Amino acid sequence: MNQRRAVVSVIGKDQVGIIAKVTTVLADEKVNILDISQTILQDFFTMMMIVDVTSLENLDALQQKLSELGSPLGLTIQVQLEEIFQAMHRV
Repeated sequence: MNQRRAVVSVIGKDQVGIIAKVTTVLADEKVNILDISQTILQDFFTMMMIVDVTSLENLDALQQKLSELGSPLGLTIQVQLEEIFQAMHRV
């Protein structure tokens, strides 16, 4: 079975616990983080992760859980399959 990878992006105002909360949701869904990059620009937090979603039936349930997490915290959290992300950002 080929590995399916997705890009998770998190953007919002910096606050304590963002990484812990997002990675807990991913762990609960048995999603492995393959790569992670996080930066704080002034007061803004940005994080990009490449994750293994091979075991997920679809991304919609994961997107819903991450949106429910992010909304009250003022975070925008998006999940896209890697090939869709690359196609959308091709120059």
